[in-house]
Order: sequence, then structure tokens, then C-alpha cells
Amino acid sequence: MEQLRSFGSYLKKKYKKRVKKIPLAIGGFTCPNIDGTVAKGGCTFCLNDSFSPNLSKNRDKIFLNLHSGENPLLGKQKAQVIEQIAASKLRFRQELGIKSYLAYFQAFTNTYAPFETLKQLYDTALAQKDIIGLSIGTRSDCVEEKVLEYLAELSKTKEIWIEYGIQSVYDKTLKRINRGHDAKNIETAIKKAKEYGLNVCGHLIFGLPGENQEMMLHSAKVAYEWGIDSVKFHPLYVVKNTLLANEYNRGEFTPIELNEYIDTLVKAIDMMPKDIIIQRVTAGIDDDTLLAPRWCGESKNYLMGKIKQELAKAGYQY
Repeated sequence: MEQLRSFGSYLKKKYKKRVKKIPLAIGGFTCPNIDGTVAKGGCTFCLNDSFSPNLSKNRDKIFLNLHSGENPLLGKQKAQVIEQIAASKLRFRQELGIKSYLAYFQAFTNTYAPFETLKQLYDTALAQKDIIGLSIGTRSDCVEEKVLEYLAELSKTKEIWIEYGIQSVYDKTLKRINRGHDAKNIETAIKKAKEYGLNVCGHLIFGLPGENQEMMLHSAKVAYEWGIDSVKFHPLYVVKNTLLANEYNRGEFTPIELNEYIDTLVKAIDMMPKDIIIQRVTAGIDDDTLLAPRWCGESKNYLMGKIKQELAKAGYQY
């Protein structure tokens, strides 16, 4: 049976100890697809609260156009970085005995701000005890050369990852979900990051509107060819108060079934180059904002059990 490369095993092999990601949700960050720079409303499936429980419930009151210059929230943002890291470190140390961490800038677009703001926030995270590196979630149309240069310099001594939401390589899909850029933009961003020697994680969503399994697998194949170092696989689920929820309620969108998702996942892994690291194989939500599919509300243990069972049938251990 072939052992798949998980992100945890990659880190443990490299650092000779367990390393845990600490997700951060920093108030004041937004997205060009929300604030009107690219579009308004965000991606049709986007309700960032559902992915980031630390995100302020008053986020609309604190959003800034960070490109306007001065950032009066910087002090508060740095405090949030420190507080969230401290809280997560305490919990992970008590529950799992882990003592080394990556600071994961997760919520919204974490390179969408002036360079000096970003530098101070990244430096603040790296200055915290036991933080060995950064993982930065962002969009392919929001990373300036100066940021890549800085991250490349950090990567000489720190574990640095940049995470791009690929979602799909089909322009018609990206347009339908109101992504605000095309597939060429994603390809260019990934290859540019690789030119700087950065580690790149690509996010792929299975079950996007209008896509069949052949299209999902083609997106995975192309993403691998673009040179990503790791991948996160996600099912598309519908949460309340999103544009996708409106489509679902009108009967215009049918979510992916669990068996189809797992079958697609196994096939995507089967065609994946052996050196690519898997960071995630599914995602779900455990609150009442979930509309569909209901299986995304099942426990993580249940879903992982089903996925591991099917991977084992295909000759893989994860």
C-alpha cells in the first residue's frame, strides 16, 4: 500500500517533530472581489465566517480600503495576531503536546494591503515564540512582486507557504462563481511564486456549478502541471446568506453527493505526481448555516473514515 504524503508527515520529517498550523483571522482584511475593486459580493459561495470562527462578527464595521494609505487598525491587527497565536498555542500544547507552529493567515485575502502593513503583520507572527513559519492564503490577482521578494527572503530561514485558491481551471466556471479573474491569472501567479522559490499550495473545489467529474479531474491535472507543491481538496457546500444559497433555493444548483466526491477525490489523487503533498482531503461545517449537502455537516472522523476506506481500496494509505 502506498503512503500518501500528508502535510503533517512532510513537516514532521523535515523538522523531526510535529508542527501545527494556527489559523488567523485578522480584522481589517477584505478582498478585491468584495470591496468593489474587482467586483462586489465576492464568490457566490463565500461567507468567510463559516471558514474562520475567529473572524469578528462586526467585520463590516472594520473593513478598510487598505490601499488608501494609512492603516489606523494596524495596532489592533498586530494585537490580534499575538492573541490568536497565544490562545491556539495553549490549546494545541495542552491537547496534543505540540510545541512548533506555522502561523496561517487564513481569512479573506492576506496579501491585499500595502507592503508595510503586510510586513509588520508577518513579522509580528514570526516574532512569537515557537512560530517556525507562515502560510498565507490569498488570491492570484493580489500578490505584488515586492511581497514575493520579501517572502522569498524569509523562506531562507523560515517555512513559508503561499496558498492560492485555484478552484477550477475553467473560465466559464470562474465567471459563474463570480471569481473576478480567469485561469490564466492563476497560472501566472503560481509560476511567478515558483520563480521566487516559494512553496505553493493550490486549493481545488469539487462540485462547482456546471462541472462534471471529467472537468473536476481536468482542473486537478492542470493544477499539478502548473507546479503546485501541495494541494487542498474541498467539496463545495452551500451556506446561508450567500449568492450560491439563492441559486440552491431556486433549484439552479445541485450539490455534489458524498460518493461522487470521494470517487473524484480518489481519482484526482491517483493521477497526482508523487512529490505533491496533500494538505486537506475534505472540508465541512458544523453549525446551522449549512444548507447542503448535509453530509458536509457530518463529523470529521466519519468523513475521514469513509475517505480512508476508499483510498485503501485504491492502494493508498493516508
